[in-house]
Amino acid sequence: MLFPKAMERSAYDVDYEKLYSIGYRGIIFDIDNTLVEHGAPANARAIELFNRLKALGFKVCLLSNNKEERVKMFNDEVNVFYIYKAGKPLRKGYVRAMEIMETDTTNTVSIGDQIFTDTVGANNAGINSILVGRIANHEEIQIVLKRFLEFFVLLCYKISGKSKKKFY
Repeated sequence: MLFPKAMERSAYDVDYEKLYSIGYRGIIFDIDNTLVEHGAPANARAIELFNRLKALGFKVCLLSNNKEERVKMFNDEVNVFYIYKAGKPLRKGYVRAMEIMETDTTNTVSIGDQIFTDTVGANNAGINSILVGRIANHEEIQIVLKRFLEFFVLLCYKISGKSKKKFY
């Protein structure tokens, strides 16, 4: 439950064209430290990525544990589906995102920077997850504490050899 199905340095390094070519049609994104620094609005890089994803034919949903004001502020620039106060890592937010996008577990992927919310949540929902490196090192204290635990999970992941494999 703790291991992602793939790892990338950044959400901006994922091969979205390849994902689309093998049948993926929906992407669930975390926002903070996955796409932009914590609390930041969508920047030019994020806007360009979302325009590219839409042009490829992807349906996209932002899934965040934050309040609506924060999620809406980011979404105002990228104009995709969104769910706030998602309750990650519970599966309900992921299931709702797939319902909204009209996708399912076979053609949806989740992308986020945290194991204990993003990866575990995607795994709970039965969808493939891509763990990406965080955008910035400065984070809220509760996240810093989780990062300490994540270090050991990632160490086990790398030792297992699974970190060298991708589902796509």
